[in-house]
Amino acid sequence: MFFGRLKIWLCLLAFSAIAFADDGFDLPEMPAPAPKPAEAPKDAPAPSQTPVQAPVTSAAPATAPDTDDEADAPLNFAPIEATTVSESGNVTSGNAPAGNIAASAIHAKKIPAYLNRPVRVGIFVDVKELLVKNGGSEYHLTASSGKVKVAKGKSRPETVSAKVFNQEGRCTSISTDKKSLAYNCYPGSIKVSAKGNSLTAVNTVDVEQYLRGVIPYEIGKLDSSRFSALEAQAVAARTYAYKHFGSREAAGFDIYADTKDQVYKGLTSATALTDKAVRNTAGIVMMYNGEFIIAYYHSTCGGETETLATWGREDLPYLQSKPDLRPDGTPWCSESSYSQWERKFSEKETVALFKQNAKEVKSKITNFSEVRSISILDTLPSGRILTLEIDTDKGVFQVMGDKVRWLFKKNGSILPSSFFRIGYDEGGWVIRGKGFGHGVGMCQMGVRARAAAGQDFATILTHYYPGITLEKFER
Repeated sequence: MFFGRLKIWLCLLAFSAIAFADDGFDLPEMPAPAPKPAEAPKDAPAPSQTPVQAPVTSAAPATAPDTDDEADAPLNFAPIEATTVSESGNVTSGNAPAGNIAASAIHAKKIPAYLNRPVRVGIFVDVKELLVKNGGSEYHLTASSGKVKVAKGKSRPETVSAKVFNQEGRCTSISTDKKSLAYNCYPGSIKVSAKGNSLTAVNTVDVEQYLRGVIPYEIGKLDSSRFSALEAQAVAARTYAYKHFGSREAAGFDIYADTKDQVYKGLTSATALTDKAVRNTAGIVMMYNGEFIIAYYHSTCGGETETLATWGREDLPYLQSKPDLRPDGTPWCSESSYSQWERKFSEKETVALFKQNAKEVKSKITNFSEVRSISILDTLPSGRILTLEIDTDKGVFQVMGDKVRWLFKKNGSILPSSFFRIGYDEGGWVIRGKGFGHGVGMCQMGVRARAAAGQDFATILTHYYPGITLEKFER
């Protein structure tokens, strides 16, 4: 019998169909309070008005194959310039929103001065060396005692406090390895500085150009039948970026280029469709009571989204736990390969993993040799785990919320979600779950299906973030 050996406290929640790929999401930091209006950073150039051409390359994120030729063709367009508007009002000019969304649904607003600057993206943080290709020359950069050593080609290295790379209208290629140096492409300027013996590279880039390098990696290169999913992702990613302006001044940039924030890899995988989604939604953001929302999103919700309680944080009205089901009762994200997933761990492996991951899940009990029981004490409104209790031969400890995924971390991979049940069977523990990611905010696999069903991006976003308003920043 599956639950035959040890006593397990379980909530008998029946699992329906479940959901897709790892969001790789680190436990997020809440952004700092909205920064006071300030001048743009001294090293931040004005957004370039020269189109930046993404190179044609076969490199792309792992997604479903495109079925539309347009999806594979890189598009060259300048950063979107909006018309001058009054302080508020409906959108009546400039770049019209995509699809059949009524202009009255999106309110125009003059962009605040402190946001009218490029975004600073930490594309490489605390690395030992960097390779750069710029203006036909190649550079090798290392750090020593807080200084940057720059070797151009085979020339003797020079030591500088920082090195800035900028090519008007062209990409700069920067990487930690030669393979990706051959094809990556970052618009805007790149400043490399040193701290001790480590380097940090910050890409200062127009927000709309930045989004061109986010959309293909965060939701994939979809075909034209799911175009509104790309638009929804563009609005969510833009909102997330603006929300984090000035939030990491101590680090010297606004936003990370990995799963700490949003995955950004320059223009390598930008396509006509992903670029069109950025262009069609240019300047559009999500607001609640006059402030940017915290636009969390994840891969797959499994049919039910979650609140911030999964991180032990106070709920927000636009981040609710709510069903995400089709009219027939099946999850919108049921296309996902993670609709149902299972993991098995032997007794010995379970002990080893729990001891190895104890510090990460903040357990005070680490010196044990036996796991006697694993009990789900309570769950969140969606059915995800709130409290998991582990009884060992040295005492009992508990793991809360989304952190339960890290308890079972193996070879660097955490559990797909905290939406699971666990039992003991034939010498080991068996976990059966659904969903991928934290479950908060927008469900990307649900978005893809809703787009295929004909929903526009405004309909999609107001489902996942109830009570928001859509506003269009114009210069």
